[in-house]
Amino acid sequence: MRHRLGIILAALLAVAGSAFAAEAPGVHGMFLVADYPAVTVAAGDSATIKLKLRNYGLPPVPMSLSVSGLPQGWKAEFLGGGQPVAAAMADVNETVNLQLRIDVPAGASGGAQNLVLHADGGGSKTELPLKVTLGNDLPASLALKAKLPSLRGTPKSSFDYQLTIRNDSGKDLPISLAAVAPPGFQTSYTESYGSQEISSIPVEAGQTKDVKIKVQPPSSVTAGDYQVIARVSAEGVNADAPLTLQISGQPKLRLSGKDGRLSVQAEAGAATQFPLVVSNDGSAPVEDVELSASPPTDWKTEFDPKKIPGLDAGQSVTVQAMLTPSSKAVAGDYMTNFRASAKGDSSAADFRVTVTTSTLWGVVGIGIIAIALLIVVGAVARFGRR
Repeated sequence: MRHRLGIILAALLAVAGSAFAAEAPGVHGMFLVADYPAVTVAAGDSATIKLKLRNYGLPPVPMSLSVSGLPQGWKAEFLGGGQPVAAAMADVNETVNLQLRIDVPAGASGGAQNLVLHADGGGSKTELPLKVTLGNDLPASLALKAKLPSLRGTPKSSFDYQLTIRNDSGKDLPISLAAVAPPGFQTSYTESYGSQEISSIPVEAGQTKDVKIKVQPPSSVTAGDYQVIARVSAEGVNADAPLTLQISGQPKLRLSGKDGRLSVQAEAGAATQFPLVVSNDGSAPVEDVELSASPPTDWKTEFDPKKIPGLDAGQSVTVQAMLTPSSKAVAGDYMTNFRASAKGDSSAADFRVTVTTSTLWGVVGIGIIAIALLIVVGAVARFGRR
């Protein structure tokens, strides 16, 4: 079994090695390479050079990293995975990505400097000549582009725009994120596939990075087209991307009592009629508005009309509500919820219903008591004489 596994692993390594070797036929050994082995940096500034340690067909061994030829006062540091490193190890037919950060002191002079990068380990050595020329740093240059610069929705929609930031500068930059929006509009940035809000993002020289800006209009916004300017900046340079929000109308129902009154008085077992006002305070018409209620147990509610065919923006309609408390209801205050519902919006209001009991039985009781008293008085008067 172990023999078979060994054969399989050897075959896989042979396939991988042949595929890697196919990219560089006849190449064998350890190599330190850079896409751009000649760079320009300003005095008092720093430069970061991308490197690759490539292993063509050798066993993996740690390779010590060093730099020779550094002028006095200059500093150089190898980085791997964003951290300082002193060695790197590339597996068979694999590549390790590295960076070299060079810090040039202020006031440095001398034109071009020829440095040599070294990788040494396990009997293998490789060198990479690097030319660093002192010169003026390129000014920051940014570009910002929206994938879909115009979106359509309602005041309740969230407008999400995908943006691409391009750093055309000669060095890595921290890019600040901002936006210019109409009053009441809320904006926030996140990474393209994240949810954490950010206010800046690093972008490497000559590279791009995708971010997302979310725009939330106020709920009271009227229908129309609105513009938001997405803006990125670094070292005093800005880049803008205009974004358009096409906001369509949105109905907004409001249910209330006449003159805003939210209380009514009713008698137990008796129907009481009172007006309800249904309004559309939105910016678009609404259709098929239906009235309903959630009264206490054994109570009854009716509406005239029960359904409103439609309401234009800014229109109000008065509906007559009929409420009948249970005949067994005791005197006191009760809460009843009334609702107006339509496709796209709804509104509800709680009414306080003060229930009183009928006075008829009180009158009958008083009459019975009075008759009983008369009978007692008559009996006493009659039999008292005897």
